[in-house]
Amino acid sequence: MEKKIVQIYYGNGKGKTTAAVGQCIRAASLGYEVIIIQFLKGRDAEEFSFLGKLEPDIKLFRFEKAKESYIDLTEEEQLEEKKNILNGVNFARKVIETGECDVLVLDEILGLIDLGLITMEDIVKLIDLRDDYCKLVLTGVNMPEELMEHVDMISKIEQIKGC
Repeated sequence: MEKKIVQIYYGNGKGKTTAAVGQCIRAASLGYEVIIIQFLKGRDAEEFSFLGKLEPDIKLFRFEKAKESYIDLTEEEQLEEKKNILNGVNFARKVIETGECDVLVLDEILGLIDLGLITMEDIVKLIDLRDDYCKLVLTGVNMPEELMEHVDMISKIEQIKGC
């Protein structure tokens, strides 16, 4: 990889995950190790089930057990799912610490801040763990202003017209 960076795709438009996956396909085609960890998609997010076909070049991990999205769960189900989500965050930390991949995508991790499941400081700690071996890509609807100084590249994806 020419330069190791932290990149964010955020906004209310469709395509953040697709843009991140595009980065993964490009990196995998160049022989780099790629891992995607998805959050807040629900277990039934079939739109990305095709990623399984790209293994072992691109490894996809999802720690949530519920079929529904986190916000659609009952309070009791959310408590259980929160444990699963935090296991995913801990796994991301381990991947970064051990240098397990060249490109790590944390899909919808910024949404965990919006839901109060993790803090902005938790994201900064993940970024700070990153050594020069790892390109880190984060996605979500909202991006805390405080993250600006910790990232190299930010793309805002907005919906201009909807169907």
